[in-house]
Amino acid sequence: MTERLTIDRLGRRGDGVVDLPGEPVFVPLALPGETVTVEPIPGHPDRRRLVRVESASPARIAPICPHFGVCGGCATQHLGWDLYRDWKRGLVVEALRTAGLEAAVGDLIDAHGEGRRRVVLHARRGSHDILEVGFSAQRAHDIVPIDRCPVTAPALAGAIETAWAITEAVQPLKKPLDIQITATGGGLDVDVRGSGPLSPGRTRALAAVAETRGLARLTRHGELVVQRTTPTVTIGRATVALPPGPFLQATAEGERQLARLVDRHVGEAKSVVDLFAGLGPFTLRLAERMRVRAAEIDAASVAALTRAAATTSGLKPVSAEARDLFRRPLVAAELGKVDAVVFDPPRQGAEAQARALAQSKVPVVVAVSCNSATFARDAAILVAGGYRLTDVTPVDQFRFSYHVEIVARFVR
Repeated sequence: MTERLTIDRLGRRGDGVVDLPGEPVFVPLALPGETVTVEPIPGHPDRRRLVRVESASPARIAPICPHFGVCGGCATQHLGWDLYRDWKRGLVVEALRTAGLEAAVGDLIDAHGEGRRRVVLHARRGSHDILEVGFSAQRAHDIVPIDRCPVTAPALAGAIETAWAITEAVQPLKKPLDIQITATGGGLDVDVRGSGPLSPGRTRALAAVAETRGLARLTRHGELVVQRTTPTVTIGRATVALPPGPFLQATAEGERQLARLVDRHVGEAKSVVDLFAGLGPFTLRLAERMRVRAAEIDAASVAALTRAAATTSGLKPVSAEARDLFRRPLVAAELGKVDAVVFDPPRQGAEAQARALAQSKVPVVVAVSCNSATFARDAAILVAGGYRLTDVTPVDQFRFSYHVEIVARFVR
């Protein structure tokens, strides 16, 4: 049974929203002002499936990818740029409002650059025992086989073909594979997860794929299968040799824009603590003009950061430690003479660390976040502890998705 609805607004995930009495109804791929025909989605009373757009919004544009609407990688390719920018900035504005915070939110900075430099492709056997390699479907566990992805950087050329070759090399699949592929200075760096134990024959087959495809490195659950060259990225003046399966900002331009804002916000600080430092996208740049102490839970990333700092000329002293900041946040006594703190946690935020910072006397705190809700929560903790939120900038390196990066400055 179908029904006709008029869309009132865009939701947090990019869905069209109809504000019906009782609870809103969400219609993926619909835009505000549109009249649409929809049908129920079994098991989801608050959602509808778009059947037809009866009256299109002038903000609607043609998607750039033939897989859009089925593939779960993008949610908003149908939005015109003005609506898209306003909606994405509005995600940050709404998160702050919900947390009871007042702060001016800057314009959205486009940080897509050349595109995504890392992807995770999934592989499994689908119906009729057919092999499928691609991305997850929209809000489903199905795999959408793809032949290209227009939001990826040119340096990821060949990633999909590589994922197919790896999948074929480890057949038969008893459970899904996750294949993380990162574009690096040495070529594609690939980490395969989910295959289970491999026989010597299948391990040799994987090594052959690496040779044939010219991969920089191929690992399985972080364990080396073969390495032809060292996978590296450039951070400021430094060249960082990557550990297997590393975390990197989604785009190279996104990393540069975030680092530029962090550098501006710490100002003329002489000593900085960088928390959740990762491979050092902020540490290694800040060290060009100030002392930096870094902390990060992943020991392999800390080792890579330490090596890069030690082999790069012209940097100020850098110290780095492997530390679980969720369980052992840096406390006020450890931050006594620090001029500024930078923290960039995972999506769950840094609640424990924010509470410790709220009790410190650090004059400047710079928060970087990829989750507007947990950012607002942590920001409220800092403000309750006496900090003022003076600057909030949304950064868009996740084009066409509902994810947005935030860089904010807090001062005492």
